[in-house]
Amino acid sequence: MLDLELIRSKPDLIRKAISDKRAGDPASVESLLKADEAHRSGITELQQLQATANKLARQIGELMRSGDRESAAPIIAENAKLKEKVKLLEQTVRDKETQVHDLLLEIPNIPHSSVPVGASPDDNVVAFEHGSRPSFGFDPKPHWDLVADSSRERSLVDFERGAKVTGAGFPVYRGPLARLQRALIAFFFEHATNRGYEELQVPLVVNEDSARGTGQLPDKEDQMYTAPRDGLFLIPTAELPVTNFHRDEILDADSLPLKYVAYTPCFRREAGSYGKEVRGLNRIHQFDKVELVHFVRPEDSYAALEELRQDAEDLLVQLELPYRRLLMCTADMGFTQAKKYDLEIYSAGQDRWLEVSSISNFEAFQSRRMKIRMRKANASPELLHTLNGSALALPRVVAGLVENGQQADGTVLLPAALHPFFGDKEFRTS
Repeated sequence: MLDLELIRSKPDLIRKAISDKRAGDPASVESLLKADEAHRSGITELQQLQATANKLARQIGELMRSGDRESAAPIIAENAKLKEKVKLLEQTVRDKETQVHDLLLEIPNIPHSSVPVGASPDDNVVAFEHGSRPSFGFDPKPHWDLVADSSRERSLVDFERGAKVTGAGFPVYRGPLARLQRALIAFFFEHATNRGYEELQVPLVVNEDSARGTGQLPDKEDQMYTAPRDGLFLIPTAELPVTNFHRDEILDADSLPLKYVAYTPCFRREAGSYGKEVRGLNRIHQFDKVELVHFVRPEDSYAALEELRQDAEDLLVQLELPYRRLLMCTADMGFTQAKKYDLEIYSAGQDRWLEVSSISNFEAFQSRRMKIRMRKANASPELLHTLNGSALALPRVVAGLVENGQQADGTVLLPAALHPFFGDKEFRTS
């Protein structure tokens, strides 16, 4: 959520942000400002009526104390009507306050000045590329051919049985693929804790306030699974419970930065489509992810963004996966972010780049919604900045490791960094 005073003083800046992000209608700024003006006018009128009511009450009190009930009677009647008017106006002011708040929730974050303005993903900037693409003496296969078996008895990822148990997009990992997932999670956690992150184990469902606090509501409501009987949402990312961990708190500025790491399954109701872009593990409805979250002083947040990015990139280097870093343009950045990087790995069997991480700075956009503040010595509380990044989302990392490590004899070679966690340097797909 943006500062309302900023919107009042710089409405053109906000209209441009909405337009550049393709995140709604710039005319919503006018609706917000009109509602804000009506709210403030209502407060002024209410204060005037309350002052008049207080004045009449004092007059009534003086007359009653003097015993002049006859003179007090018409003033009492007038004050009774005024109180009823005050009561109605109080409700109108509350309604306008709610309207302003709801309209504020529809205004996206402002892109940082370093973010390229663009109209589509084609305008994202490849800022960095690392590693060499693997070469083979045979035609490499995509992971869905490597991990599946026509008899289903030797499938390392069983999509059909997962669909039977739950539905499409909920695969079952078996044998070495299940072990590889566990090894990756352990490897990611060791990397994060060595870098000063505190490990959290968090709930997999959140309430409406938490979903609204991080910006999933009202922007991404259609993508979230719900438990309507209890008014809860299954998390699409650990960002929700971890960032809300400090909701409604005032933190000591000297304790910052706070850095947390959490592993969770994630649940997303993404729209279905066809083609290799969404085949196999490329897009599923339940997947595992390790998330990194920072709470920092505002003056430190862009240095923290680069630190967070480096933490995720170092994982890809150790996994020996060729990757590239994208600086996301305004139209492909998302509603809540001020600046965002995506990390993509090259996957040989598909001959394409797969997104495995997003690293974002939200500045004070989330903390204003969640009322997370910090206090410096002898100063009033102020909003801090929040950041998060995937380190990493597992399905496409698994796809990349399988496709890039495949051998002609049906084995998959794993990078040395994973050997202690997996317990071997390779596994067989058939």
